[in-house]
Amino acid sequence: MGTSLVTWLTDPFLLGFQQRSLAGGVLAGLMSAVVGTWLVLRGMSFFGDAFVHGVVPGIAAAVVLDINPAIGAAIAAAVMVAGIELVNRQTALKEDTAIGLLFVGMLALGVIIISSTDSYTGSLTSILFGDALGVTTEDLLGQGALAVGIVVVSVLLYRPFLAMAFNRDKAELLGMHPRRAHAALLVLVAAAVIGSYRSVGTLLVFGLLVGPPATAALVARTVPRMMALAAAVSVVSVWLGLVLSYHLGTAGSATMAIIPIVFFFVTLTATRLRVRLRRVTAAPERTSTGRETNGDH
Repeated sequence: MGTSLVTWLTDPFLLGFQQRSLAGGVLAGLMSAVVGTWLVLRGMSFFGDAFVHGVVPGIAAAVVLDINPAIGAAIAAAVMVAGIELVNRQTALKEDTAIGLLFVGMLALGVIIISSTDSYTGSLTSILFGDALGVTTEDLLGQGALAVGIVVVSVLLYRPFLAMAFNRDKAELLGMHPRRAHAALLVLVAAAVIGSYRSVGTLLVFGLLVGPPATAALVARTVPRMMALAAAVSVVSVWLGLVLSYHLGTAGSATMAIIPIVFFFVTLTATRLRVRLRRVTAAPERTSTGRETNGDH
């Protein structure tokens, strides 16, 4: 039984391309966990989702023009942010309206660009849903560099990010330049998406961006613990997703992306049950204490 279980867990990673898919997924998960923690703390999940889709036309154009996808994604991210700012300043519409408009518009533009190529189906599938088993050594080196950069910037800007997450006005008063910190966070989001789209895809990377940090937020009481727990959930999600994908014959990227969502609802259910159990346990004690007090009087 023990041997068969070990075999069941290790068979998905016997070959080189399978090992690279695991390494690529882990790097994507770690990047997403770090950046996603700040998105969740700031209540920017919808913005993060829109931003993820906003880089699709940039990556698509890069694929069509055969240039580095990072360049295309960076340009698309800048256009996305500029568009949101333009709508906010020139109209009375709220920010979520601007985000929704650009969310759909940028995604549609990306599909239009890809549809102009002969390899429409393959390119679109790869960009939107990733190609976990197609990760190369070159991809891993690029992911590693981005992961290191994201962690370093997050450490250096920890205080501005923290202050901005809880009170932007106070951050301004403390001279922490929240606008600059916000811009830096957008750069980190773009970097995480660029580093993850190959393994998970632009549509599904949002599962790793929000799922693990949201799960960690249910149990962690400090930001460092939340970030560390989110990273652990990401790594387990990637590993378990690839194992299940191998044995069930499902898409690796999609399976990796759905695992942290399942973890979130399992954790939520467990925490709610624990709270109710404490209340039920504490109720008789309070009743007993009250009776004793009345008897003394």
